[in-house]
Amino acid sequence: MNLFNSALGKNITFVHPAYFTIRGFSGILDIKYYFVFLCFVYIITVLGNTVVMTVIYLDHNLRTPKYIAVFNLAFVDLFGSSALMPKLLDIFLFNHHNIPYNDCLTFLFFCYTCLCMQSFNLVALSYDRLIAIIFPLHYQVKVTHRFMLSLIAFFWVFVILAVLIAVGLLTRLSFCESVVINSYFCDHGQIYRLACNDHFPNYIISCLFPVLIFWLPFIFILLTYIYIGYTLAKVATVQEGLKAFKTCIAHLSLVAIYFIPVLITFTLMEKIHPNARIMNLSLTSIYPPLLNPIIYVLQTQEIKESVKRLLRIKRKSKTIKKLTIA
Repeated sequence: MNLFNSALGKNITFVHPAYFTIRGFSGILDIKYYFVFLCFVYIITVLGNTVVMTVIYLDHNLRTPKYIAVFNLAFVDLFGSSALMPKLLDIFLFNHHNIPYNDCLTFLFFCYTCLCMQSFNLVALSYDRLIAIIFPLHYQVKVTHRFMLSLIAFFWVFVILAVLIAVGLLTRLSFCESVVINSYFCDHGQIYRLACNDHFPNYIISCLFPVLIFWLPFIFILLTYIYIGYTLAKVATVQEGLKAFKTCIAHLSLVAIYFIPVLITFTLMEKIHPNARIMNLSLTSIYPPLLNPIIYVLQTQEIKESVKRLLRIKRKSKTIKKLTIA
């Protein structure tokens, strides 16, 4: 981060604390039960997303552009939960509230990267649904493996650069007084407000992030489904329209679970009680990774058929093994 800590070729000294103290959830009765609940949520999240990734990897019928995006979503959910949950439980359940300065910025980087990538994964899946329903004859040409991989790679690069800029600007801040972060993780907004020097660039980043990472993707997805609904109403019967729209239910469920609490929290951040903000944002961080694999397994026909097919193959292989031994 030395690039951020020099201006016009001159080195500037900043006062960085040895550690930050994370003190979210203060004053909430019986909060330890919530952390125990998070332990179970994390276990189910890991199992669910691992199952989805394994099924997509093992079943060659799912090697389609759409399932490249679904695999990436499961990977981000697994990676993001593993970056957040063990550390969160260590901080609050085992009372290790102090976190070294560099570790805190690293923690922030991984949490924000995964939170942002969830948003762009949903954009990739909405584009896939748009082409599949509106231009079905051109789907194989427009949505190829190469296109989907390039789109997801672009999203990864964009998000990583955006979060690196935010983290880099934090290293240009001096902390002279309080080092207490009123959140459940190393929250960007809470950190820059503790600074005792000019933090206007960080304020700009905190205003741009919700627009670029949440609002623009949400508007794109909303317009995508408005266009799908409008087109189906014009060219299809009610039964055909419902059949086509049924393929979007899983994706729409993910969009609602992810975007509604995130947009409420980031839009009304200054107007809601700190504990309400922290609780809402923590649930936003844990529920989508938990529910995404459940929704895809229960509501996506291809995944359900694939799971059944893999289980049949496993049973057959066991039977053949027994007969061979006998």
